[in-house]
Amino acid sequence: MHYVIYGAGAVGGVIGGNLHRAGSRVTLVARGAHLEAIRERGLVLDTEAGPLTLDVDTAANAGEVEWTEDTVVMLCVKSQQTAAALEDLQRHAPPSTPVVAVQNGVANEATILRVFPRVYSICLVPPASHLEPGVVVQDSATAPGVLEVGRYPGGSDELAVAMAGDLEAAGFVASAREQVMAWKYRKLIANLGNGVGASFVDDESAVELTRLARLEGESVLAAAGIQLVSAQDDLDRRGDHIARRGHRKSAAAGSSTWQSISRGVGNVEIDYLSGEIVMLGRLHGVPTPVNEHVQQTTSRLARERLAPGSVDAAPFLASVSGAV
Repeated sequence: MHYVIYGAGAVGGVIGGNLHRAGSRVTLVARGAHLEAIRERGLVLDTEAGPLTLDVDTAANAGEVEWTEDTVVMLCVKSQQTAAALEDLQRHAPPSTPVVAVQNGVANEATILRVFPRVYSICLVPPASHLEPGVVVQDSATAPGVLEVGRYPGGSDELAVAMAGDLEAAGFVASAREQVMAWKYRKLIANLGNGVGASFVDDESAVELTRLARLEGESVLAAAGIQLVSAQDDLDRRGDHIARRGHRKSAAAGSSTWQSISRGVGNVEIDYLSGEIVMLGRLHGVPTPVNEHVQQTTSRLARERLAPGSVDAAPFLASVSGAV
């Protein structure tokens, strides 16, 4: 297959780089200084064994992609960028092209389905970072990531199995799943710590804020009747496949949300993480004060381009003590 990695940042770069190393045909769709650096010097994949420079095909947009019958799009942009990416893809990609949501959150798949009929989803746990043009960092010292692949809204097929096989060949731990969204909803609960790690001082108050945000999330999903895999099943699946490299102190402090605030891009995907729980809470009559606070605080830091990890969580916790 020909993999078009639409969004060659941290996740897209690590997935695309490893697929390329394994012999798959890969085109990275990137932009700005990152695209220029890749075209001038190649994609630098920083791994535990050292940096690798990869000569990977690139495109600035979907119009520069060579579309074939075996092309699969792996959509790796942030959730707030999905609409713009789909507009570009709709102009140039054949309507039958499979599009895979390789993204945090659970809203992208339905958005893609409005435009393309063949929609797949990947639940990803690939620790990765991207803070320098042309460079992506594989933050796991062992396998580059654990990936679950499936059709949306449910089921599996030959293409899902083939994608899982290609990812396995590229070093990932990958499986085709009948109910991939159940894995993505479990990942959503984990991602409720992203905004906390990106916005709040790393102390005991932040730890408690994360715990409360995730409890709210569990309550909201239960009220909405949404099925998700258990926390234990998720933990068992990850096993010892992921061992973080020593340069990053925690998952939350190096999350995609933290990276966006650190780079000062002006926006983050928090509306599709904490905001997803807030929306579902409003729909089902479940109060979500903790996730609302995390969503609003993280949005403000991104919008005002403030430093990550600069807000004290203690005052808010004191204000809601006994109410959550």
